[in-house]
Order: sequence, then structure tokens, then C-alpha cells
Amino acid sequence: MLSRTKVAALLATALLASACSQGSATRAPAAGDDRTTLRYFTFSAAPDHVADLDAIVAAFEKENPKIDVVVETAPFDEYFTKLQTSIAGGTAPDTFELNYENFVTYASAGSLLDLGTVAGDGDTSVYAGESLAAFQRDGKQYALPASFSTVVLFYNKDLFEAAGVEPPTSDWTWADEKAAAAKLTDRKKGVFGDFQPVQFFEFYKTLKQAGGEFLSADGKKAAFDSPEGARAAEWLVSKVGEVMPTEAEIGGTADYDTNLFKSGKLAMWHNGIWQFAGMKDAPFQWDVVVEPGDKAKASAVFHNAVAVSAGAKAGKEAYAWARFLSSSDVAARTRIKSSWELPPVSDQQLLSGYLQDPVPANRQAVFDSLESIALPPVIERQQEMQDAVTKELTEASSGRKPVADALKAAAAEVDALLG
Repeated sequence: MLSRTKVAALLATALLASACSQGSATRAPAAGDDRTTLRYFTFSAAPDHVADLDAIVAAFEKENPKIDVVVETAPFDEYFTKLQTSIAGGTAPDTFELNYENFVTYASAGSLLDLGTVAGDGDTSVYAGESLAAFQRDGKQYALPASFSTVVLFYNKDLFEAAGVEPPTSDWTWADEKAAAAKLTDRKKGVFGDFQPVQFFEFYKTLKQAGGEFLSADGKKAAFDSPEGARAAEWLVSKVGEVMPTEAEIGGTADYDTNLFKSGKLAMWHNGIWQFAGMKDAPFQWDVVVEPGDKAKASAVFHNAVAVSAGAKAGKEAYAWARFLSSSDVAARTRIKSSWELPPVSDQQLLSGYLQDPVPANRQAVFDSLESIALPPVIERQQEMQDAVTKELTEASSGRKPVADALKAAAAEVDALLG
């Protein structure tokens, strides 16, 4: 017979599962009055790394035989809406994944547990200092860094060779990329030379490459309605309908760019290293390089972390799971072996194994991209800011609004959010 505690845990799991209609639980809680069941909600595990996460969970439960971890997943584009719903409804998971961009919002709202209250004398030297600091606020640690990833330029070596075009190098500029993309595009065959999404995440990075800044030095106003901002936006918008598909051709199809590259119909693709695992079976030769720059190099680096809900009943157990998932040798080696992003650990010997995987051959580009980092701008109303910028860029890329007008409108919306 289940205890009241276990019934409550199962009920909470069911409530979150209801809020996360496309989420899934990969492990069920075991019965037992003296056991603790923790719920962990994630966006990065599914669909390619559920088995990897299960392996980490199994290792944790072996070391902690009185703790059961129930994994629940949701796609990234639905994840934060569902997480917010569960927190507002009092059914928040005990632990959950947060990206750097949304961390400030949740920490400011009081949704996260101050880990210093449950960590005891936990050693944090295992983490890379920059990654650990990214999830601190007001001198408190509200999450533990679990992974990081970078964006690189993927390219189809076979298409380059067939077209007689020299492949990309680390010295390429936007001009080099543009010239190659034009030669590689063959609309009659459905082949496109380039794909770079016209949205917030690409804009702040290309803005940095163009020598501009997203926010003013004091962080109180938008600074991207500038010549550099116009150059960055034009760089993205100019590709649409020329060397990459139009909004109408994409038609809202999920993973359109992924499928286009995997089918051998896309020569160059701006995307993250989390795509490596899914490209293992691509029927052509491909590789990666550091993304081209304009006035400067700038690569997007994303950090994900594990946080504990402020309302978690078993804070110490939840912290133990968060620490294991983010810093154990088992977790680090599992991530590296499966190309599931990279662990932000200080032990360089662990990271050296990442370079030994022969696909893609130029994995060194992942570490080279860390030499010129473009961190995303972060404000408390983060999601609203991202949506506002993407909306206006979409208006420009579809031809419904000039770039200058789109930037002006986006800057006004961001200023209002900073208010």
C-alpha cells in the first residue's frame, strides 16, 4: 500500500504530466515509505538523449538507493510555458533544467532554492568558474551548471566538392560565406547554399560580429537600432529567398533546416553542437568550422543548468541529484561519449576525450569558438524580449517591413520591457 507521501508525489507527477501534454516520464517511482521521489523536468534530453539520461539516473540511484528520480521531458519550444504553468499551479518539479537566458527571470521571481542552504560543504571547484558564476544572483548560487554548447557552421563537404567550391575555413568572413552560398544554391534541384534562422538568437550574435551591442552599457536601453544593428539584420534578412528558403517555403514545418541538411540539400547550416549526435548517420561527408565573422569573430555559447524548486520538500536530496547530474564523472563521460553538449567541468582531461570522436573531424572548432564568446543579453522579462525581436525580424525577412523600421520597433519594445 502506498503512503500518503508517495500518493502525493504520484499526484504531483500526474499534474505536471497533464500540464506537459507532450512530456514524458522515462522512469516510474518505486514504492516504499522511507524513499524519496524526485521529479526532474528537462528539455535537452529528448529525443536523442533519453537513454543517456536514464544511464545517469541509474548510476545516481545506485549511489543513493533511497532516492528515486522520475524524468519528465518537453520540447524546448513548449518547455518554459509548461514550467511556468506548473510553478503557478503549485505542481512544480523538484528539480528542472534552466538555460542561462531564462535563469534571471526564475531567480528574480523567487522560484529557485538558494542552494547554499542545502549544499553543506559541497566542493564547487569541480565546475568551470565562468559557468558556475553564470548561475549566481545577489551572491547566491541558484543553479548548478550542467552543460554548455556552442554554435558552429556545419557544411556538406560533398556539395562543396561537387560545385568546385573551396570549403570554409576559420578565416572566413561574411563575404566569403555569401559568395560560396550563391555558388552552391541550385533552386531547380532544391539545394540551398545557406541556412541561418532570422531570430533573436542569431541577431544578437551577428550584431556582435558586426561590432555592435544589444544593450547600452548600463543595461537600461536597447542599443541595437544602430548602423551595426542594421548591418547585422541585413545580413540575416538578405539570405531569405536568395540562398535560403523563404518563410512560405518553410511553411512552419518543424525541424525544416535539420531535415534539409540531413537530406543533403543544404550546403551550410548555422547550428549548435547538440546536432552532432543526430548527424552521425548522414549519408554524406560533413564537417564544422567556427562561424564566419564581420568586423570581429563572435560565437554563441549556451549554458544549461539544474535548479531546485523553491518549494521542493526534499531540498538536500534534490541538491544531491542536481550535483550528480552536473558534475559527476558518470554524467560528464556520458555527455562526451554521446555528444550531448559538453560538461562545464574544470577537469580538462575529461574534455580531451571529446576530440577523439572522428565525426565531425574538426571538433577543435568547438573549443576555438570559445575564444570569442557572444553571451546573450539577459533581462528579467527575457522571453518577451526574445519574442519581440524575433517578431520584428520576421516582419523584415518576409518583406512586410523595412529593416530600419523593424529595428526601430524592436528597440522601442525592448525599451518598454526594460521600463
